[in-house]
Amino acid sequence: MQVNLFIPTLNAGKIWKEVLDGVAMQNYPISRLVIIDSGSTDGTLDLINEDTCDLIRIDKKDFDHGGTRQMAVETFPDADIFVFLTQDAILADPDAIKAMVEALEENPDLGMVYGRQLPHKNAKVLETHARLFNYPPESRVKSMEDADRYGIRTISCSNSFAAYRKTAFFAVNGFPTGSILGEDVLIAGKMLLDGWKMAYLSNSKIHHSHDYSAIEEFKRYFDIGVFHVNNEWIFEKFGRAESEGFKYLKSELTYTFKQNPLLIPKCLIATGAKLLGYKLGLQYQSLPAGLRKSFSMTKAYWGKAQHN
Repeated sequence: MQVNLFIPTLNAGKIWKEVLDGVAMQNYPISRLVIIDSGSTDGTLDLINEDTCDLIRIDKKDFDHGGTRQMAVETFPDADIFVFLTQDAILADPDAIKAMVEALEENPDLGMVYGRQLPHKNAKVLETHARLFNYPPESRVKSMEDADRYGIRTISCSNSFAAYRKTAFFAVNGFPTGSILGEDVLIAGKMLLDGWKMAYLSNSKIHHSHDYSAIEEFKRYFDIGVFHVNNEWIFEKFGRAESEGFKYLKSELTYTFKQNPLLIPKCLIATGAKLLGYKLGLQYQSLPAGLRKSFSMTKAYWGKAQHN
């Protein structure tokens, strides 16, 4: 099966070389490496070879999580599988992409698969726990039948490292345009509703984690709240998110206490920031336009006319 690999970039930074090295070491042949750059000024593009990859340049203000990826796929649709990676995700071993391809080959019911995210090697306690909690060592196939059991986590997935079967991708019209984030979750939900299955592959691994401050957590969860209120069908079909948040907090407190009890206050402050951000995001329509943008991590989203 032919594979096209898509990576959106904007000032990828020092880690970018490791990302490209991870791509280069893959055992499964990549038909096209497609870089979609939003105006990098830090030398990101100096590290790529345009003879061996396809480069799409767009204006920073035009970047859209779903729309930009959709445009890239429509520009280069000549593959059986579309793999997506982010500029800060390092493929952990040479068989990471091969594992995804094999899963899709072996199970024709799978519309998409996503990989396991391990913390970066220098990750701190809270970001390490986030990866251990959300990306366990057991693989799992999920379908619409699992919605009652897993709730909203049924469609948990991430375009930090995911692969889509071309036929399933276009059957549900690909990624949505205009979503503040969560284009991966939206397409996963549409696939399950369309009868496809999805899989989490613990043997397909990347190193990917974030050391967010409390303010950054507030902004990220504000955006998640905006995303949820604008996509009510997710709640209707898969359940709400609050109960999952309490499970996460309990796990995080237990892990933090074992690793470093002195970080408990930081953990609680971060949790409070997430909760406040999320609740405000759910009520964003009652906030002044200026506050919406200042509370958000995705500033460009609010510059588009339909959100003012």
